[in-house]
Amino acid sequence: MSSHHIVREKQEPALYIHHLGAFDEEYLGQLLEWSPTLIINASDYEKVISLGLKVDAVVSAEDQIFFQENTKVIQAEGELLDAVLDHLIAEKYPAVNVIDLKSNLRELGSYVGSINIVVFTEKEKAYAIRSGFKIWKPRGSIFYIEVVSYFEASNLMQKENAQFEVVEDGFVTFSFDTPFLFISEQL
Repeated sequence: MSSHHIVREKQEPALYIHHLGAFDEEYLGQLLEWSPTLIINASDYEKVISLGLKVDAVVSAEDQIFFQENTKVIQAEGELLDAVLDHLIAEKYPAVNVIDLKSNLRELGSYVGSINIVVFTEKEKAYAIRSGFKIWKPRGSIFYIEVVSYFEASNLMQKENAQFEVVEDGFVTFSFDTPFLFISEQL
């Protein structure tokens, strides 16, 4: 990595750690590589600070909490994840990576039209795609797709209920009539 890169604010997806759990530190390092805005759930604050990370904002439902100097507090009235997404959309962030214990992307369906969301768990990466989405994958790569509406895909073969395997090295293209399709892949 060259030191000549200029990263504009909000160019990289923000990173929200909802629940760190046993998330792989190497993957965490990759998500932090370009110094995204780092927002964390107050319950994971001590753990994240112990990793030596600079936290930009903490989301909390509590009133009087003290954090690192220059750490913004996002006050949550309801769900913490909703408060973070509402904040990022209001601040005009185009995308966010979320680390959580489960990939609850379908529950975030009302947000995917306003901000690109990728949910990482210890084992998978889940995201919403639009029709025409195209991605290069090596042969044997596995996608998990909860089939709730009809879709077509090139270079993909269904293995089990929600498991689809890439047939040959190359692009996989998806087409469908719904606004989004939720897919995931193993890390």
